[in-house]
Amino acid sequence: MNAKRFIRALSGAAFIFGLTIYVSAGFADVPAPAVNNSPLDAAGLPKDNKPYEEHISGTTLQFKMLYIPPGEFKMGSPATEKGHKPDEAPQLDVKMDSFYMAEVPVTWDQYNEFLQNYNRLAQSAKASAPRVSKDKYADAVTFPTPIYDMEAGPALQRMGGRNPKYPAVIMSQYAAKQFTKWLSMKTGRFYRLPTEAEWEYACRAGTTTAYSFGNDPKKLGEYAWFVDNSTLADGDTGYHPVATKKPNPWGLYDMHGNVSNWCIDQYDKDWYKKFAGKTVGWHDIINWPTSQTSYPRVYRGGNYDAEAEDCRSASRQHSDRELNKRDPQVPRSPYWETEGFMLGFRVVAPSKVPDDAEKKKFWNSDDPMTTRDSDRDRDLRELIKPAPVPGK
Repeated sequence: MNAKRFIRALSGAAFIFGLTIYVSAGFADVPAPAVNNSPLDAAGLPKDNKPYEEHISGTTLQFKMLYIPPGEFKMGSPATEKGHKPDEAPQLDVKMDSFYMAEVPVTWDQYNEFLQNYNRLAQSAKASAPRVSKDKYADAVTFPTPIYDMEAGPALQRMGGRNPKYPAVIMSQYAAKQFTKWLSMKTGRFYRLPTEAEWEYACRAGTTTAYSFGNDPKKLGEYAWFVDNSTLADGDTGYHPVATKKPNPWGLYDMHGNVSNWCIDQYDKDWYKKFAGKTVGWHDIINWPTSQTSYPRVYRGGNYDAEAEDCRSASRQHSDRELNKRDPQVPRSPYWETEGFMLGFRVVAPSKVPDDAEKKKFWNSDDPMTTRDSDRDRDLRELIKPAPVPGK
């Protein structure tokens, strides 16, 4: 959402300040956890490669994970593709391992379950509960502070609020990574953000066209919420409930629109050029963040305010400081992107679980600025005893 739209949204709903109360327990239509009878492998994933329903322990929340098969694909786009941009070239031949990906982006009911730990730990801190010592910070989960409702509340409310069936948005990449860490501890399975290669491979779903349904942008409205079809009653664009458009060939919803998805990679417009003419493995082309700030980071997929060409499978987007320009906190929060209403995420579970060192690379802060800012919230960290791996 641009600044003009944001200001209009604020003026139209300035009375809304208490939007942080939506939690999953308040909704009666949450289904009971499904039973998955597939035999499991060492990673706790189905041996038969069938989809599974993940249940978040201690809640009635669940979500569906879909199997993404191993293979090889061309990452990026040819110069002849309508909407092609220089950072999508040259095309790379990438070999992929199998993994599971969430059928839909993380929704507010799931993310709110994570967020409410802030208040729980804040109250514990007042009661002189044990603190996490600094040498254990890397092992602990850090919980985000509440969303700044004066700045973001009205804009979220005009789009449908934090309804459980809507995608969770405006979190930073760091906050999304901490959610995957918390989810891993709660479930016993290793969850993380996708890499750029994994995301595009899953989005393409075996296709080589501009979109997973072909090259014709006129069909985009059947598969995605984007700028041409996401107008709300107030005349402005906004996000919509997940899985209300057609899925791609592998059953994934909202890959071309609704909200964009964080990836783990740092953005580099020339990154593909480093691998020109080579066939590379997906892990070898991860652009592990090395910048001294949390910008720029990659996010993929179109969104409700995106033009059709920015919803293509190969399209790359990246974060910058403008995403957090309305943050009232000094220094700015490591958890929220106050302009990132179009930005969410989905989770993956790799078939091959990495060692502990690499898990932390996927989960924890990777720049000094975010580390410094999150260290202020020492009382809002928790050492969670990991759940046993399912099936063990």
